[in-house]
Amino acid sequence: MSIQLVTVVALALVFLIATVLPVHMGALAFVAAFVIGTAFAGESTDDIVSGFPGDLFVILVGVTLLFAIAKGNGTVDRLVHLVVRAVGGRIALIPWVMFVVTAALTAVGAVVPAAVAIIAPIGMGFARRYRINPILMGLLIINGASAGGFSPISIFGSIVNGVVARDNLPSDPGLLFASSFVFNLLLCVVVFFLFGGRELIRRSSTTTSEVVAVTAQPATALALSGSPAGAARSGGTGPEEPAPAASGDGIEERLPLNRDHVFTLIGLAALAIGALVFKLDVGFTALTVATVLSLVSPGSAKAAVSEVAWPTVLLICGIVTFVSLMERVGTIDWLGNLVTRIGSPLLAAILICAIGAVVSAFASTTGILGALIPLAVPFLLAGEVGAVSMIIALAISSSVVDSSPFSTSGALVVANAPAGQNDHVFRGLMIWGFSMCAVAPVTTWLLFILPGWG
Repeated sequence: MSIQLVTVVALALVFLIATVLPVHMGALAFVAAFVIGTAFAGESTDDIVSGFPGDLFVILVGVTLLFAIAKGNGTVDRLVHLVVRAVGGRIALIPWVMFVVTAALTAVGAVVPAAVAIIAPIGMGFARRYRINPILMGLLIINGASAGGFSPISIFGSIVNGVVARDNLPSDPGLLFASSFVFNLLLCVVVFFLFGGRELIRRSSTTTSEVVAVTAQPATALALSGSPAGAARSGGTGPEEPAPAASGDGIEERLPLNRDHVFTLIGLAALAIGALVFKLDVGFTALTVATVLSLVSPGSAKAAVSEVAWPTVLLICGIVTFVSLMERVGTIDWLGNLVTRIGSPLLAAILICAIGAVVSAFASTTGILGALIPLAVPFLLAGEVGAVSMIIALAISSSVVDSSPFSTSGALVVANAPAGQNDHVFRGLMIWGFSMCAVAPVTTWLLFILPGWG
């Protein structure tokens, strides 16, 4: 058995064992990387550790630490009030606001994980406060990032268009962007109605008193209430709190900002400007801001470190370390070369899209786009499959699976899920992400490749 096949079998076993036995999947992945790396690939422990995703670790810890401070001192609640007032109390619009904002950030050049890192904690704060399904909120944020990610000036778009140009393939950057945006928008419509959108629309049309009652619920009651509307009518399970002061439109007035809120908002703005304008590393910038806030206000940051999603960090870093081993031993190239030898171009096309989707669900979408397009060049140049349609299908298939909890975007959503719901969100994103590994390649193949676009 070749080392490439050994790694594929090992990855499948990691998922199987962690599913049927109470073993942490991240720890199991680290063990698999150690055993296969030393016993089959002849690597040293230094080689194995070189695949540890230090950048992802810093992003997960830095961002979740910063927003733990923001949640602890009440800043996130103030932002929630502001956004709800902006949409006139229409709770159903809040996830769509997150979609649009995230898409706008990536379309103008923000790296997809950076945009998700900034918006996900805020969006999850909205989900907790107004009992929006966190899976719905997370998927609209992630798909929003993918929707804007292929604009001609975006990171993904620049990578794809650059690779295509270097390989002298036909390209249409505008069509790539439009196709990705529309596909993700339609996908979000499905997500919206599949994960509780109808209930949000119904709640958005409630009376003034019902809206105020919903916003008055304490966080514990919101998290424990069985149905979205039930807590508002029954009072939930927690102690009663006085309702916020309401304005004429039935939405509570903004709560006053104190010193900690102001400093935290300045810190969040610094994170956004540093990441999007000055291209600073999101993780280290978030850690810097969190450290400064801890120095300025030690009391509000005292319990923040314990709020970091350490089990999620172990899980994601373990899986990515093993996938890095797969890349080093040539498993990805091996799979790609097998596909390109297939005699049927249409079959090869859908298999390449499927490989892009599956691998991207665990690894870097950027790396997959840069690797699989060159592997597809030989049969694209033969003219039997339209190059533009193939590139669009591959780009969409490799990006919509970023909802997987093993990707950076999915991991950020899981790490920032409301307290006590991390496992629920993880399972939901894993099921959805893996379903996209099958749905996206088939759908894009039918929409773009089969009709024979350019």
